[in-house]
Amino acid sequence: MNLDTKIATVTGRAISLRGDEIDTDRIIPARFLRCVTFDGLGEQAFRDERFNADGAEKKHPMNESSRAGAGILAVNRNFGCGSSREHAPQALARWGIRAIIGESFADIFAGNCAAIGVPAVTAAASDVAALQSAIEADPKLEISVNLASMTVSYGSSSFPVSMPPSHRSNFLSGSWDTLAELLSHRDEIGRTASRIPYLNQAGGPG
Repeated sequence: MNLDTKIATVTGRAISLRGDEIDTDRIIPARFLRCVTFDGLGEQAFRDERFNADGAEKKHPMNESSRAGAGILAVNRNFGCGSSREHAPQALARWGIRAIIGESFADIFAGNCAAIGVPAVTAAASDVAALQSAIEADPKLEISVNLASMTVSYGSSSFPVSMPPSHRSNFLSGSWDTLAELLSHRDEIGRTASRIPYLNQAGGPG
């Protein structure tokens, strides 16, 4: 099993999603929070903004055929605000988003992104606006988010970005993935568990 979960660079085509204060209820409507697992949430991302009640598509960047397979999202101010539902970044990730570039993010949303391996980096409003215009002009434009140099580059342009130092460190070291961390230390965990008396009693804890 490959436990290398380091994330230093995310490269791919992008989607521009304009608007400030896009909250988590817009990203994933509340009626989809009743799911037992996150499976299938991707197709419900921005459901009410992408589809009518009868399922007919609305005009939305994520519905454009030229954006199929895009893995980077460019957004504006305070993206992911509102309720602290972890379903929002899960829906975006399962739709295919692997990194988000924005002017600012709600802290809990950014933390939930970091916990599932989706870097959310911030940049100056002017840099984000220029990036969004470039994305809208060219669906094939390749964007690179580099967490080592903390830059975003596309074409002949580049600009600095930022994120909480702890998030950046976890991405670069691969320690954002807590399950992988546990699996990589399973022998040590087993040895520790063997020394805990109640775990080795007949019938287990109780």
